[in-house]
Amino acid sequence: MHYAVGIAGLAVFMGLAWGASYDRKLALKRLKYVAIMLAIQVLLGIFLIRTAVGQTVVDGIASGFGRLLEFAFEGTSFVFGPLAGDPDATNGLTPAFFMAVLMPIVFISAVIGILEWSRILHFVIRYIGIAIGKINGLGKLESFGASASLLLGQSEVFISLKNQLHHLNERRLYTLAAAAMSTVSASIMGSYMVLLDPRFVVTAIALNFFGIFIVVSLINPYDLEPSEDVAVFADARHRSFFEMVTEYIWDGFRVAVTVAAMLIGFVALIAMVNGVFNGVFGVTFQQVMGYVFAPLAFLTGVPPSEIVDAGSLMATKLVTNEFVAMTQIAAGEYELSERTYAIVAVFLVSFANFASIGVIAGAVKGLATAQGDTIARFGLRLLYGATLVSFISATMVGLLI
Repeated sequence: MHYAVGIAGLAVFMGLAWGASYDRKLALKRLKYVAIMLAIQVLLGIFLIRTAVGQTVVDGIASGFGRLLEFAFEGTSFVFGPLAGDPDATNGLTPAFFMAVLMPIVFISAVIGILEWSRILHFVIRYIGIAIGKINGLGKLESFGASASLLLGQSEVFISLKNQLHHLNERRLYTLAAAAMSTVSASIMGSYMVLLDPRFVVTAIALNFFGIFIVVSLINPYDLEPSEDVAVFADARHRSFFEMVTEYIWDGFRVAVTVAAMLIGFVALIAMVNGVFNGVFGVTFQQVMGYVFAPLAFLTGVPPSEIVDAGSLMATKLVTNEFVAMTQIAAGEYELSERTYAIVAVFLVSFANFASIGVIAGAVKGLATAQGDTIARFGLRLLYGATLVSFISATMVGLLI
């Protein structure tokens, strides 16, 4: 039964993308690329979820980030002392969310900076972009941009593309912004793995990467002239090593503090709104949103008995951010079956929320004012497309789990 629902769900979500397309006729001509991306998603999903080799790969990635988190704790505990807690404790010494989940972003951001400065990331991004560009039907810049978003982050990717931002039209900007909103940066991946099963974090990142091209092919198809199909990246080596490390450490700290501030505000607001709704209507706001998103949750393959809870978490991520929903799962506020947990976890792993519109538009505006204003104008369409990427990835996992 869930196979039929999942296949229908994929058709619905792709249909919703096509229905909002800039050019429906051209989108139909891109269906062969959509089929290729879907096939790759299926193969990746099977590999990561169902095979021993895939599980070994996931375990290796999780172990690597685990070691990075241990190194990060050395720095955190040096600065904060006993306030940093004991990561191995099973008592009240367990570190707070800010220490265990957010502070490691500072260190991992520094590692990412070193990899970029040494050109290792540039090499990886370049050749992933070349490989993907041959099968997704998009341009070199778009393929490289999606690869860069996967490793650098939704703001940093535009810095790496700053040499070409001024010359891009609205359609190409949409593709780059959609990739930035649908992926998650390597610097924050470790934080997700603290809150969710690493298997589904890695799976979501892989599926979302190809899901971007599915949605963009349907909602934002366009053709490029050969003269337009070029990509030029900023050179990270113009800075000294210590200048670069300092900059990335500071960037990581700003991200950690920003996420902390957003969580404080949004969690408090949700608590207040839930209290008001509960007092007036006898039901919380999140429960109401759960009913609104329940039909969509059903299409991803969530069992009918859990669609309201799943819908509530999906809505929470969209309205606030993914961390709020992840912490609710990690805190045990929802009792989810294995299938529902997998579907919801994959849905949560992306930056697709209202706040990201401002983050991306602001990042681009700082580099090219007019282009930042352009992104702000299509912000809702951008969020719509990125959310469909999350739904398609979640549905794919629902079919394979």
